[in-house]
Amino acid sequence: MAKLIVLAGPDAGAQFPLADPRVTVGRHSSNTLPLQDHRVSRKHLELRTTAAGGHQLFDLQSGNGTTVNGRHVQVIDLRPGDQIALGDTVLLYAIDGGDAASSVSLGPPPPDATRLVLQSTSEYPSAIVRRVTADAGCLAFRRPAAVPSEWHRGRLASLAVMYEASAAVSRIADVDELLARLLDLILKTTEADHGCALLLDPESGVLEPRAMTSRAGAAGGEFVVSRTIADHVLKSGEGVLVGDAAGDARFSGGASVTRHRLREVICVPLAGRHGTVGVIFLDTTADTFAAETTFTEDHLTLAVAVAHQAAIAVEDARHSAQLVQAERLAAVGQTIAAMSHHIKNIMQGVRFGSDMVRMGLNDDRDLLVKGWRLVEKNQGKIDDLILDMLSYSKEREPALERVDLLALAAEVIDIVRGRAERSGIAVEWQPTTLPLITCDPDGIHRALLNILSNAVDALGETDDPRVVVTTALADGFAELVVADNGPGVPAARVADLFKPFVSTKGSRGTGLGLPVSRKILQEHGGDVTVESEPGRGATFRLRIPHLSQE
Repeated sequence: MAKLIVLAGPDAGAQFPLADPRVTVGRHSSNTLPLQDHRVSRKHLELRTTAAGGHQLFDLQSGNGTTVNGRHVQVIDLRPGDQIALGDTVLLYAIDGGDAASSVSLGPPPPDATRLVLQSTSEYPSAIVRRVTADAGCLAFRRPAAVPSEWHRGRLASLAVMYEASAAVSRIADVDELLARLLDLILKTTEADHGCALLLDPESGVLEPRAMTSRAGAAGGEFVVSRTIADHVLKSGEGVLVGDAAGDARFSGGASVTRHRLREVICVPLAGRHGTVGVIFLDTTADTFAAETTFTEDHLTLAVAVAHQAAIAVEDARHSAQLVQAERLAAVGQTIAAMSHHIKNIMQGVRFGSDMVRMGLNDDRDLLVKGWRLVEKNQGKIDDLILDMLSYSKEREPALERVDLLALAAEVIDIVRGRAERSGIAVEWQPTTLPLITCDPDGIHRALLNILSNAVDALGETDDPRVVVTTALADGFAELVVADNGPGVPAARVADLFKPFVSTKGSRGTGLGLPVSRKILQEHGGDVTVESEPGRGATFRLRIPHLSQE
């Protein structure tokens, strides 16, 4: 049986057998394979069983796209060993080979391809001389006190902090939460009384405290960071260990050093790839004075290493925020450009109608009526455009209720039939028996109306134009099927049908009808699919999940 193995991402290690003929993958819980990756779309991709027993992958117009073996794809036949990347998740498509040897090709094979052959361990049991668990390499990090040598215990303690710091950087996205976690790790090893992480504001260049922590049992009260020491570290770009802050001529003039009796201080720069983004400040105070010093050079080195990791994480977070902002601005620009085009076309109709009304006021009633109808028609287009934009841009949960889908579909057909018959287009309703379906009736009504209207509009130049609406119940879905005998859609353009502001109707369409319809169905956990060939019409399927009632 084919399966997906999660190689990377929040669900790493999980395996999903592909038992159903259609398998959807996305972050929404209604998917066959729900993922916890926030960068994956609600409905990201679908796998369909092929006649040969393999699988074909379809990207469902996901926000971040889908790549197979490093290449962006819309539709592709999968081969065992293909790696599918979506968001931060990497999936391996594999087929179980039973006891027989099977091979897995990792990525696109180069001319001198290396293949990994998976064989049963029973073929070489005598060659295994020792076994260790997968986490044996980090057990010493977790329990450094169990190591007999004091020198090794100290080194392992520092390595354990670096190990945990790396793990924190890889899984904590929030900068403040990450800095607080790293301060806890440093204090646990250095026995500092207090620790604070300060970041430079990118705009003003002012140091701002972002995280602060204190050792259990340390003196409480106000935690003061010496600006004198912090400025020195920022200017020099070097970490400092101050063994007697009050006695150091460079810092003794600082008011905070004197007033708050700072005895020992470690201050290190948060130095990333592109510059210094802040400092980490650790101290012990005179209240804990002892003959020997608390901080050592090893503590300073450890703080510098952890601060470097923190700085890279801060830079990455800021870079990601800038990319998101840039993408939003680009999307806004594209939306404004597309909307301007549609609004311009609508306003041309409004102006023409207004001119006709103005001329009709000179006792020409027929011209007055025609002009007013044209104005009303374009007002309706503006209403449709605004409603489609709201529906497409707003995330919403469907208002679910038990619905007679046949009655709902018949109502939509009655709305469209009058306009279709005036254009000589036959609309046939061929329902089959359906149980009550749980869905949002307003949403499904709008989606079916959009698709049925599109089908009628596509038949303008067709001989004996006809649209047939049928229903079906299959694979856990209730289906509304809209089929026409129009010109059809070339295979290369099928994927573009569901892109916003892409319309085949010129000035008559908003370019949002199909994207809105797909969004409504995907919010239900279903989808809208299309099958079409040039010259042989198109068939749209609105698929709504249906759970049998006990």
